[in-house]
Amino acid sequence: MSAGLDPSGRLSAAFTTPGLSSFTDFLSRTAPELLPGRRPLPPGLAADVAPHATTIIAIGCAEGVVMAGDRRATMGNLIASRDIEKVHAADEYSLIGIAGTAGVGLELMRLFQVELEHYEKIEGTMLSIDGKANRLATMIRNNLGAALQGLAVVPLFAGYDLEATDPARAGRIFSFDIAGGVYEEKGFDGIGSGSLFAKSALKKRYRPGLPLDEAVALSVEALYDAADDDTATGGPDLTRRIFPVVMTATAEGSRRLSDDEAAEVAEEVVARRMENPGG
Repeated sequence: MSAGLDPSGRLSAAFTTPGLSSFTDFLSRTAPELLPGRRPLPPGLAADVAPHATTIIAIGCAEGVVMAGDRRATMGNLIASRDIEKVHAADEYSLIGIAGTAGVGLELMRLFQVELEHYEKIEGTMLSIDGKANRLATMIRNNLGAALQGLAVVPLFAGYDLEATDPARAGRIFSFDIAGGVYEEKGFDGIGSGSLFAKSALKKRYRPGLPLDEAVALSVEALYDAADDDTATGGPDLTRRIFPVVMTATAEGSRRLSDDEAAEVAEEVVARRMENPGG
């Protein structure tokens, strides 16, 4: 019998009674087996049998925030996917990217999108950016059991703070750990196996108040540097026309750069590196 249905095929009262503004709390009461962290797992580690996603970076800029991710997923020493998309809009003014177990991460990302939409429909208003980060932290905490068996996923969350008094500081970035800890980052941050190299590149080039177009170019350059030193991070693929996913969140809302726009930025980065490979 489908979750939530009585023998007559009708929805239970839980589906028709007003109440919870959290979709994950509602799901934990009505169909907990549908939550990623509630599914029973066989004993042992499962990290080697699931594709892993890397690398995501976020950069604050004058207009808001930029988030970019490479397109590679790996499974051990194999490339499991060349064109996975790891950066998405969480809602109208915020972005989420994932690193770690790809399947769990993508499912958690979709659940978070529903969580924010559900809250807005029930409450008639949008969650604050701090509220969104805290809701995401709770969802990560609920996946701790699976994370300890190797199916860890760590998100990067960023968005435009509509309540900020200074528009130049409205772009905010939050990182997380597998236990659900949430930390606000200043300026920029990165996650995934290539983040060490990406953040090292950003340290040399980042400055507060970057214009949006410069932040976009810098994000692609940082991913290029990560791919240069980390085998799990994919660089721009000029042959297959596969380029990083780059998204922005500003006062006008969240937006993904078109394939042509991302290709133009990536090709400019590659052209510069042809003259100076070290950047």
